Amino acid sequence: MRAKVLVLYMFLPFLLLSSIAVLAQKQQKIADTHYQKLEFALAIEAYKKVLQTQEPTLPIIARIADSYRRLNNSKEAEFWYAQMMAFPDYDPQSLKHYADAARMNGNYEKAKNLYLTYAEQVPSATPEAMQLIATSVNAQLWMGNPQPFRVEKAPGLNSENSDFSPALFQDGLVFTSDRVDSKNNKNVLGWTGRPNSILYYSKKEAAGFSPATPLPSPIHSDHQNGSAAFSPDGNTIYFTRINQLKKQGKSVNTDPFSWVKFSVPENVNRLEIFISQRKGNGWSEPQPFPYNNPGTYSIGHPAVSKSGDTLYFSSDMPGTLGESDIFYSVRESDNSWSKPVNLGAGINTPGKEVFPVVAPSGKLYFSSEGHQGMGGLDIFSAAGSGTVWKKVQNLKYPLNSPGDDFGIVFETTDAGYLSSNRESSDGTDDIYTFQYQPIPCKLAGRSFEKTETRPGVYEEIPVGNVLLQLYLPNDSVVATTYSDAAGNFTFDILDGVTYSIKATKPDYLTRSAAVTPTCESIVDMVRLGLALNRSAPNKPILVENIYYDLNKSDIRPEAALELDKLVQTLKDNPKISIELSSHTDSRQTAAYNKILSQLRAQTAVNYIISKGIDATRVVAKGYGETKLLNRCKDGVPCSEEEHQVNRRTEFKILKRK
Repeated sequence: MRAKVLVLYMFLPFLLLSSIAVLAQKQQKIADTHYQKLEFALAIEAYKKVLQTQEPTLPIIARIADSYRRLNNSKEAEFWYAQMMAFPDYDPQSLKHYADAARMNGNYEKAKNLYLTYAEQVPSATPEAMQLIATSVNAQLWMGNPQPFRVEKAPGLNSENSDFSPALFQDGLVFTSDRVDSKNNKNVLGWTGRPNSILYYSKKEAAGFSPATPLPSPIHSDHQNGSAAFSPDGNTIYFTRINQLKKQGKSVNTDPFSWVKFSVPENVNRLEIFISQRKGNGWSEPQPFPYNNPGTYSIGHPAVSKSGDTLYFSSDMPGTLGESDIFYSVRESDNSWSKPVNLGAGINTPGKEVFPVVAPSGKLYFSSEGHQGMGGLDIFSAAGSGTVWKKVQNLKYPLNSPGDDFGIVFETTDAGYLSSNRESSDGTDDIYTFQYQPIPCKLAGRSFEKTETRPGVYEEIPVGNVLLQLYLPNDSVVATTYSDAAGNFTFDILDGVTYSIKATKPDYLTRSAAVTPTCESIVDMVRLGLALNRSAPNKPILVENIYYDLNKSDIRPEAALELDKLVQTLKDNPKISIELSSHTDSRQTAAYNKILSQLRAQTAVNYIISKGIDATRVVAKGYGETKLLNRCKDGVPCSEEEHQVNRRTEFKILKRK
């Protein structure tokens, strides 16, 4: 009996190990099945259970890393690709995926080194690797010099799952989400491990957004829906719907919003665009876009032009230049849609172009992996139409990030919403707000008086102790200062904001000037000179750059700009009346010059009156050649420059009220 018991104890560990091995094999078979069916969330869970019972192997680690990559979970993908590097026989392509994940996580130095190693192991991939290194360098530069935008998560809008692709509708947003709620927790996708994506509406409120509610039936259905756009009047909705193809009678779960190419086409979900009309408080039965063809290709991510007659979308239909391209179709007079046209190589690349949006400005925005970006999908813009587009522009950091950025929409010209997984720990997306933040910089000004040192020659003499006030367009004063003895003064200003500066000092005419600074960094300095004129009566003051065509009195465009300054002087000094005088050189007869100068003076006065100045405040006077400033009278040979000194327009103060 003791012998039997001893034999039993001897074999027990082997039986236990054997049963564990059988369990591991069974669990791996389950994991492999999930992976092959593209149920990546379930595959990860199953493979991790296998690793609890056996040592890691390269195939298991590789499939976990690949699954996280397909789930856009770059943080986990980077970790698991790092584990693969411990196995000497890893696939070199995995090295690129490892570098991509590091780049999407903002680990640019690490990514650059990995791309170099990838190029060494796969020499044919050297051009691609060098391009990705250059992209990483650019991203570092952009992050070191961010664009003037504040980007924050939209308050009250996001869930623990993915929320993305907002569209403006009524007083809020329609967006896509695979969140769990009472109406959306039945179908869990094996690919993501989350419910179907459906369209929600949330009203914008003072402190954020109201609780999101699904769009009503028939928009809401058992299908996956997402990425909506509306006609300009809000009465038509275009949205993406997922056609889940079946294989051997079983539904196949695949990535609902990506084009994943496999040798077996039945393993690919197809995107379609559906169109529905407002019907009272609801919607009509959605109708398919006529060029849907789910058996062959995908069409999704609709965007509508400002006019409402052009539909932009992403597709991998025949004629696509890469993985997916942006196309457009025009609604004809009979409400039919024209054959889709590829936007061309200026927009589309051998990579992926998705999520087009047309801004209020008419500019096209879209996301791409093919143009030079920061990591995953980056948002780009381009001006143009049809197949003719200007060079695409990367919106740079912080509108873009190392992660995926897409689905931008503008609420105003410089504020709106975008989708991103930049802060995600599991690859899910959130909706962010963005708002332009003007760059602070300095306005450096100088106040001076032009003094005539000899006929036609002026010197700038500094004027100190001038009171300077900085105004916003609403006439509110934002800053006040005085010029120093050298006439210098400074103001703190913001890029792109239109200011008015008012300069006053006793015995001088009040002077104002408008300035709209363009600042690229906080150290930029905007320069401004303010020429002041004394307010002494009957003292001639030159109006510069007033030129006329030969023997004509018409106001040229450049002369109008100078007269506008005089108009502003009259507005700044409402109690003065002036004489505006015109002078000629000595060529032509004295009588002719007198008539011509009077015509020119009167034309200038008429222009000033047309700008709202009281006619009683401005008198026209033509002096002809009677007040020459130099020796160039009749019969004296002079250069053209000397004659030019005499051809001038002046004004002088006649009286003050």
